[in-house]
Amino acid sequence: MLFNSIDFLIFLPTIFVTYWCIPNAKVRLQNIFLIFASYFFYGWWDWRFLSLIVFSSFIDYFVGISLSKTNIINKRKFLLLISIFVNLGLLGFFKYYNFFLANFVEAFSFLGHEISPRGLNIILPVGISFYTFQTLSYTIDVYKKKFKPTKDIVAFFAFVSFFPQLVAGPIERATNLLPQFFERRIFEYNKSVDGLRQILWGFFKKIVIADNCAIYANIIFNNSSEYSGSTLLLGALFFTFQIYCDFSGYSDIAIGTSRLFGFDLMKNFSFPYFSRNIAEFWRRWHISLSTWFRDYLYIPLGGSQGGVWMKIRNTFIIFIVSGFWHGANWTFIVWGALNAIYILPLLLTNNNRKYLDIVSHGKLLPSFKDLIRIIITFLLTVFAWIFFRSEDINQAINYILEIFSTSIMNRPEVFHMQTILLVLIFILIEWYGREQEFAIANIGLKWKRLYRHYFYHIIFIMIIYFSGNDQTFIYFQF
Repeated sequence: MLFNSIDFLIFLPTIFVTYWCIPNAKVRLQNIFLIFASYFFYGWWDWRFLSLIVFSSFIDYFVGISLSKTNIINKRKFLLLISIFVNLGLLGFFKYYNFFLANFVEAFSFLGHEISPRGLNIILPVGISFYTFQTLSYTIDVYKKKFKPTKDIVAFFAFVSFFPQLVAGPIERATNLLPQFFERRIFEYNKSVDGLRQILWGFFKKIVIADNCAIYANIIFNNSSEYSGSTLLLGALFFTFQIYCDFSGYSDIAIGTSRLFGFDLMKNFSFPYFSRNIAEFWRRWHISLSTWFRDYLYIPLGGSQGGVWMKIRNTFIIFIVSGFWHGANWTFIVWGALNAIYILPLLLTNNNRKYLDIVSHGKLLPSFKDLIRIIITFLLTVFAWIFFRSEDINQAINYILEIFSTSIMNRPEVFHMQTILLVLIFILIEWYGREQEFAIANIGLKWKRLYRHYFYHIIFIMIIYFSGNDQTFIYFQF
């Protein structure tokens, strides 16, 4: 079920009212209801893939319980390997089988041997990259004795399948989300209003900004050989705002929806396009995935504690794996490697932790130096997104070469002033609210009620006005 659908607009208030009609002392009953609601939400797309979530949940619940009953090292390692094999095995089969098969065939063709193995017509289950990582982090934390496994199978299944963040995150840790399924949840008016405000902003980002940018980004990228460098640059800029507003918009809706039900999810985006270097960008972009790879891959490999070679090796591993997580295409691997190249100079000079604060904190405008740093970081990010969006490496290279040709001086063939103005307004609102949890968290709270309501109504009307594009969330494909 899509957030930006009529189905969800009927589903959410129905589930919300029913959920809060259950006495708050009946926590287990609330959890059972959330499981059924979440399975209905996911099964609306394709009920057959519910078996994967149920199977993955059973395996990791069993592994967690079994780990609590033994201190024998070899047995604990074996149990952890079961979880890793099942979760990554499911993810690998559905997401990467045909990719590896195609590259296997190409490798043999290069050596002069023609083979014709049969590929499989595999449908990628929505959200599998997210919930497999979520359950896997649970068993790893239990194995490392950082978290005590739960014996409450209902709470665990509700944790894995919680519908707001099931399909595209945030990728929650058991240490944050799972304990909330044991707590008594009481309806809080202010918390729910704040959740609705974040949902509203998430829909604005998705429908008004991302979907409008998607129209022109798709036209330009799908016909990139027909356009000048200036148009291709504009297409890259459109996609840059499309992917941010699309994915962070989903996260805002997920976090806001969770608050309606008394849950607090982790922040997944923190105004990344205002970053002053690439290291800061990655601390602010898709935070739940970045910290997952940091804690479960980068640090176990040795992190940045070893010599120069180890720092280089580990940095490339984490970014290439991160790129490959996004999709079975060499473009994602190059995108990951390019970001590793970006961040290595900062890491090797110990400047990767330089900017931990909010840019221009307490100030209306950035300093000239900060502005230049933001622009440079933004342009590096735009360049990398070209590989992310392209169909293959050849398209990405030709796209970039045309941008750096003399045709960059031509007037863009595709130019939509309304979309550009919307993006500029969006940037101003994001800048104004950059010190908050989300851009409009505190905007208007000190205004007169009438003015505040005007502001929210304008956003709502814009959402309705632009709601005909029906663009699927980008990260559903990952």
